[in-house]
Amino acid sequence: MTVEATAGRDCYHCGNQVPAGAPWSITLDDRARSLCCPGCEAVAHAIVDGGLASYYRFRTELPERPDDRQAIRAETWAVFDDPGLQRQFVHPEADGGRVHATLAVDGITCAACAWLIEHRLNALEGIDTSAVNLTHHRVRVSWDPQRVKLSRILAEMAAIGYQAQPYEPDEAQSRLQREERMNVRRLIVAAVGMAQVMMFSIPIYVSAPGEISDDFLALFHWLSFALATPVVFFSARPFFRNAARDLRTRVLGMDVPVSIAIGGAYLASGYAVLSGTGEVYFDSVAMFTCFLLFGRYVEARARRRSGHSGNAMSGALPLSAIRLTDGGEERILPASELAPGDRVLVKPGHGVPADGVIEDGESSLDESMLTGEYLPVTRRPGETVTGGSQNIESPLVVRVTHAGRETRVAGIVDLTDRAFASRPRLAQMAARMSHLFVLRLLLVTAGVATVWWFIDPSRMLWVTLSVLVVTCPCALALATPTALTAGHGQLRRRGVLVTRANAIEALSQLDRVILDKTGTLTTGRMALVETRPLGDLDEARARALAAALEASSEHPIARAFHPHRDATVRARNVVSRTGQGLEGEIEERPWRLGKPDFAAPTQAPGPPGEGQWLLLAEAGEPRAWFMLQDHVREDAADTVTALQALGLQVELLSGDTPEAVGRLAARLGIATWQASASPEDKLARIRALQAGGEQVAMVGDGINDVPVLAGADVAIAMNGATDLARTSADAVLLSPRLTRIVEAIEISRATRRIMRQNMIWSVCYNVSALPLAAIGIVPPWVAALGMSASSLVVVGNALRLNRFRSAVTPFVPTPRLVNA
Repeated sequence: MTVEATAGRDCYHCGNQVPAGAPWSITLDDRARSLCCPGCEAVAHAIVDGGLASYYRFRTELPERPDDRQAIRAETWAVFDDPGLQRQFVHPEADGGRVHATLAVDGITCAACAWLIEHRLNALEGIDTSAVNLTHHRVRVSWDPQRVKLSRILAEMAAIGYQAQPYEPDEAQSRLQREERMNVRRLIVAAVGMAQVMMFSIPIYVSAPGEISDDFLALFHWLSFALATPVVFFSARPFFRNAARDLRTRVLGMDVPVSIAIGGAYLASGYAVLSGTGEVYFDSVAMFTCFLLFGRYVEARARRRSGHSGNAMSGALPLSAIRLTDGGEERILPASELAPGDRVLVKPGHGVPADGVIEDGESSLDESMLTGEYLPVTRRPGETVTGGSQNIESPLVVRVTHAGRETRVAGIVDLTDRAFASRPRLAQMAARMSHLFVLRLLLVTAGVATVWWFIDPSRMLWVTLSVLVVTCPCALALATPTALTAGHGQLRRRGVLVTRANAIEALSQLDRVILDKTGTLTTGRMALVETRPLGDLDEARARALAAALEASSEHPIARAFHPHRDATVRARNVVSRTGQGLEGEIEERPWRLGKPDFAAPTQAPGPPGEGQWLLLAEAGEPRAWFMLQDHVREDAADTVTALQALGLQVELLSGDTPEAVGRLAARLGIATWQASASPEDKLARIRALQAGGEQVAMVGDGINDVPVLAGADVAIAMNGATDLARTSADAVLLSPRLTRIVEAIEISRATRRIMRQNMIWSVCYNVSALPLAAIGIVPPWVAALGMSASSLVVVGNALRLNRFRSAVTPFVPTPRLVNA
């Protein structure tokens, strides 16, 4: 049962009587809903504008009427504690006790904002982590719902000046576009004002004393005053607003010295015009504001362009889908309403609305947004398709397996947000330096002003202004975020999804790469090529028995037996013995399938030939041999060669037989390898290497690789890895190409190198510019130009990552079989 207030009589939000002639309302479902007060109007708009209008459609009771302003403030955020509302955007963590959500945040301008939000939220009891995605203006928060409520988190952010609401891609994109349009308007006003003020200032600079009459001089000053006023009160308004927020929260950000410089120069110049005495700095005010806005606009555009693929991924799924009824009729519905088991029709030129399996049709699909591979791939009946890919040629009928928040695209977006939950050591150091620098800058500026008061009071103001402007730590604050954003974007375009930000720094410092065999160096698509029954068991019966044991396994070997399933043969109590095989009961008899000494411990015969053979045994008695073969990945040899060319040690760790592993290692040129290795053996090997001081990366794909992935310095999961392996990894390959690992290491090294260059440049600039401004050599307009130029140099240096070219030479040899 839903509750709806009568429009025009009762408040739609709280149910109280609406006063006569009340102007407050909200439009929902194409109807104007009356509201009783501005408080209810603010809350209702916060809910609806946040994309959560379903709160009103599904609520079962009206909220209680607040008694005072404090209660109104609490109710503003308490609506987000509703369990039905939270199901749309709050998701459980893997451990089951924690939850996380992604929130869209208004008012983020620079790295100082990110630091303040994270510092404030992480101080709350019950919050595990909070990480700001500076590029997309989002924050990912993980918390314990038993210790802290979502309303407390939202209220805490509002208290420090950042309005937050649940992230919805469409609404967030619209909000960013509105913000960008407003920034353009502020920049245009500042640019026009600067040009006009400079037009009146240049004659004063170039004329000799007495050439301009006092009347014209006063006219020029008054015109400059009038033109600089909208620049200060409109264009520079965000600086003052952010500075006031920083002072309230007692955290000094970059906007504090900026606001002091702009406000101080404007007030001093205004006083000089009104009193007729003193110097006028309207040109410096307008120029500083314009250059600073232009630098931030370019920096924001660059960050958004680098992170465009992340935003595009959020909206990759189409909004609508064509669902087929049992009778074959087509019905168009929102893609968000699809459920597993639905059959959907995907026409040529349309996007796939959910993850699923093709039931009918064959077509080429463009999966470039997901994998970074620009060549279309052919999909046939029985093969899986990923939501967000584009159908190119022929219609397809797809049976939905995962929809909405459960699709692979949604998982990728979530992993991308998780990547910002930690930052490399260089980024953390840069953030600390920028915040400490502002305080020291203000102290130094006060000292410079005091000294110049005694040296030459007439020059004190413009020297102090120059010090504030030229040493603004914008470049220092941008040094690492811009490089990290560009690096993430380049990796994403190459089909490498970084799920933890510190992986970039770890990848850049690797000493050794350890590769698994099946599913990593090989495709993992095992094929059953020969069956040799023993005794009176026929081939079909032997394959059916093996398929029954492998029916519930996700191991690549199990897929080789899936085509041979027989519905009349079922296995019970199946247990997987890691690195050995499977055992279970079929028709009340114990069966084993796996290595010979596991399947038949007391009477295990030798394999009938070279290659990978599995033995099927009944109660310890051998009953059949199965020979499996696997394809080596086409670029495996190139990848190993390229990794070695980068100075890295390459090692192969596998649970397969020594013959198979040794043969593959020799073919690929891997000198160090170990066979018959259990997960415990692999983890022990990694621990031993780490104890020797090496940084180790592990590349794997299966459940048995999870402990090893967790123990490595960098864990890389293949594109076909299990869900558990992907969530345990620091990076996930979205493409099946192994050479992406080489490119990821190259890009990580380039990112770290650029981060260090940016930090060195920004520190050197501030250290060298400060004494020049303090001794009065740098005028305010030059200081404004230098500050903006330093920020643009940092951004431009980071954007070089967008033109990154890998040293790996593309080479695709003919596919070959290996007796793995």
